[in-house]
Amino acid sequence: MLHGERTENVPPASTLDRLSLVLDCFRSTPALSLTDLSRRTGIPRTSTRRMLEQLVRLGWLRRRGSEFELGDTLVEFGALSLHQNKFDRVVAPVLRELHLVTGHVVHLGILDGTDVVYLEKVGGQTAPNLLTRVGDRIPARSSTIGKILLATAPQSDDASADLRSETDRLRHLGIAFGTCAAGFSCIGVRIGSLGGAQAGLSVSGPTSQVKFDHRHAAPVRMAAAAIAQYLDFASVTRRPA
Repeated sequence: MLHGERTENVPPASTLDRLSLVLDCFRSTPALSLTDLSRRTGIPRTSTRRMLEQLVRLGWLRRRGSEFELGDTLVEFGALSLHQNKFDRVVAPVLRELHLVTGHVVHLGILDGTDVVYLEKVGGQTAPNLLTRVGDRIPARSSTIGKILLATAPQSDDASADLRSETDRLRHLGIAFGTCAAGFSCIGVRIGSLGGAQAGLSVSGPTSQVKFDHRHAAPVRMAAAAIAQYLDFASVTRRPA
């Protein structure tokens, strides 16, 4: 009997259990049709179709012709989970140390399309007016993390001359400076690739304390390099030669 096939005829009643049952079928087989999934789970074909459509919309599954396979969202979750233990043991202490050294708020974020999503924030109590939270999604071009990650990403052919010039400048510097909120300035550095997503690090503090120079950027660079080294990121942050 194939793994994931049910031995009883009555499928579970709750929607969550049914979704779990459908996803469990992909443990042993990478691609399955609607008929395959309905037969293996014992869930009526019409109900199975509705669940598959929902899972495709959520990005948990991907449809290829008449078959379904695991989607990008679940693949990313899996990659992130592999890093979780190392994150707790290595990344979190580095973020805390960066906060202690600089006295500024520290953000860890990833690039998701044209947005940056914050995965971690340390030191928020020192700047209660900086209203960012873990899970926040903001336009990448409004974030120093986003600016440096966009600068290292391939540029489209229709990018404007001004945009290309700014991208080239940031790529050469290997770091981004900017204003992240009223009265706050930020320094952003690229770390590398986390589960296929580009990740970056930033510190944010009062404009009077965060200077746009390499001396203030040095601790951020060092923290990003340490995280990249310990997690074996695809690319370690370093200044161009």
